[in-house]
Amino acid sequence: MGELERIRVELLSEALPYIQRFSGRRVVIKYGGAAMVKQELRDAVFRDLTLLACVGLRPLVIHGGGPEVNHWLSRLSIEPRFQDGLRVTDAATMDVVEMVLVGRVNKRIVNGINGCGGRAVGLCGSDGGLVEARTYGDGSIGLVGEVKRVNPDLLEPLLEQGYIPVISSVAADEDGVAHNINADTVAGELAACLGAEKLLLLTDTPGILRDRQDPASLITQLNLPQARELIATGVVAGGMVPKTECCIRALAQGVGAAHIIDGRVPHALLLEIFSNRGIGTMLLSSSQS
Repeated sequence: MGELERIRVELLSEALPYIQRFSGRRVVIKYGGAAMVKQELRDAVFRDLTLLACVGLRPLVIHGGGPEVNHWLSRLSIEPRFQDGLRVTDAATMDVVEMVLVGRVNKRIVNGINGCGGRAVGLCGSDGGLVEARTYGDGSIGLVGEVKRVNPDLLEPLLEQGYIPVISSVAADEDGVAHNINADTVAGELAACLGAEKLLLLTDTPGILRDRQDPASLITQLNLPQARELIATGVVAGGMVPKTECCIRALAQGVGAAHIIDGRVPHALLLEIFSNRGIGTMLLSSSQS
């Protein structure tokens, strides 16, 4: 047996106890960043999701698509605008967001998974009343939403029959008006509502770093008090704050573990779930750490 074959066999052997442990468990994945942009990374994610389903896990995908929304806004001569990290979403922008995320990005992900032999089903938050939105803040930035309520009834039979739900983070309010909701937030709320074993956020960073300029300062494991302290002291800052807060909220509602991982690494999902060391930051409740 050659060295490469030996390494592959050892990795498969290392994965076995994790496959046994997580078989039948729900795993919620927020898909975004470079892993959606580069073809080789997209292909790796589609294969990873298919493999997770094939070995008995129950993966569910929530996706964003900001760069593609920006591309189509520019093509339609609509200037993308942001305030405090949130997209200012007037009615024209919301039309583009809905068309791109629901009609284009979502179906590309579904087709990619199905092309690998998986069984993906494309949805948005409005389907079956899956997510009910409410307007964020005072409405000054338009049709930006937050999660008011989650109803997982539509997802339960799909997951149990081995389908992979792929959900775009567009949802209607009680009046039927579509809103654009942060995909991290939707992923966290769905993970909590479904009693997920894991919530995984694919990002463009190695994870939570003690020094944002030093990738070697990766923090591999945190409990909730430690995570809150890192936010309070400014170690976690900028765009990592809402991601970390999303993980904290999910854990506080009973999710088994939350992971912030580097989607720029091919097969990041498999490395984090099925290897001893993992590749990102794993957050656990204090009782588990």
